[in-house]
This record gives sequence, C-alpha cells and structure tokens, in this order.
Amino acid sequence: MKASMLFNVQDQVCVVTGAASGLGLAMAEVMAANGAIVVMTDIDAPGLRAAAAGVQGSGGRVEPVVLDVCDPAAIHATIAAVAARHGRLDSVFANAGISAGAHIGMPGGALEAVSLERWDKVLSTNLTGVFVTMQAAAAVMRLQRRGRIIVTSSIAGLRGEAIVGYPYAATKAAVANLVRQAALELAPFGVMVNAIAPGVFLTGIADGRLKDPAVAREFARIAPIDRVADPDEIKGLALLLASPASSFITGAVIPIDGGATAC
Repeated sequence: MKASMLFNVQDQVCVVTGAASGLGLAMAEVMAANGAIVVMTDIDAPGLRAAAAGVQGSGGRVEPVVLDVCDPAAIHATIAAVAARHGRLDSVFANAGISAGAHIGMPGGALEAVSLERWDKVLSTNLTGVFVTMQAAAAVMRLQRRGRIIVTSSIAGLRGEAIVGYPYAATKAAVANLVRQAALELAPFGVMVNAIAPGVFLTGIADGRLKDPAVAREFARIAPIDRVADPDEIKGLALLLASPASSFITGAVIPIDGGATAC
C-alpha cells in the first residue's frame, strides 16, 4: 500500500483540544494540511481565532470552538455536537494541559511547598479534562465502531524528571495509564487509544521559560540529541496515530524525546 493511502486522513473529522498554540496547534495543522476537517478548541479565545485563521490561510478546513476542558458538560456537548454536525468523529486529540509552575529545584517547587490550589488546578486540566474528553469521544466512537483517541502524556509521566513540577508529573503518569486501560475496553469496538509522550518541545508549557536561551539549554541537556524540539516535529507521530497506518497500534505510550528515555 502506498504511503498516501496508509496516512490518508482526507475528510476525516478531528477534534484537537488545546489547539491555539504549541503541540495542539501542530496537531491541528498536520491534520488540516492532509485534508481533515479539524475542530480546534482552546480556552484562549483570541489565540484560538488567530491560530484558526492561520490554518485556514494555508487552505485548511477548521472550526474554532472556545472550550474550557475543566468544564465536563461543555466537553460532552462539544464532542456530541461535532459528531451530530458531521455525522462522524474520526479522531480526538486530548491535548490540552498546563504546567505545574515551579519544579523541584525552584522556590515553591519542593514537595512540602506545592500548594493544593495549584495541585487541584493541574489535576482538573491535565487529568480530569483528558479523562472527560476520552469519555465523550468514546461515547461516539463506540457506537460507530471506529475511531482514534490520542492523548498527550509526557516523558515526565514515564520516569522521574527534576525539571517539572509534582502535579504535572503525576497527571502525565496518570493519563498514560488511562490510555492503557481505555485501550483494553475499546479495542473490540475498533477504537484505537494511544498516547504521545513528548520530551522537551519549544512551547509555552513551562510558563514561557523555554523562550530564555539559558532555560532552553537546561532542558535540552536531558536528551542525547541535546536540543529542544520544534512543535513541527510532533506532526509525523500525530498523523500516524490518527491514520489507517496505526490500525494495529493501541494502548501504546510513545516517547518522542530525542532519546531522553533511552538514558
């Protein structure tokens, strides 16, 4: 089979959460560039409008929807409305997430210094938001007996990592196991559930600190490739997991980390 068929997402209906910037925007871009209809969601309304306009300007078919993944009812309503409007739902990228703020080497990042307010906010976004997005996607995909659910985890969810905060590490580990659990349940219905576990990418997730070259160098040292990745470098894996090429891949948590987890 030719690659053009293996990776064919033409006319698929795709939802991406956290799509206004960073990895979510890259996921939306690659799906739209390959012919999918992409529902881009984010809590950042101005950023979402600008991101959607950029994808549309490149010829992509996108539908921007302002969505707070801390609102379970809104997630269910959005996913159900997309499926009803288009008569199908092919892939959902449960990507929206926030950082934990201070990491363990910073003031406020030590175990006993982590505030419960920050803990609850990160868990609400990175874990409950992902869980509810998976629920909403599964409710549609189980009935149509096909679909792809792709979750953004992190290498910080696969091992201890000093440069991230406690709530972030905890949530990214939790969503990795959510993926494995959901894959077991949904496989008989033709629904593939997988996670992408990025290493260090140049996004706003670290409260913008990666824009500082000194901070970027600190983060880059965790990978043998010795650099921070560009968000465009997530696109190949994202397209793979949303396409027919992933027909026998489910329950996988796939690192894309410049070799960090090989250390």
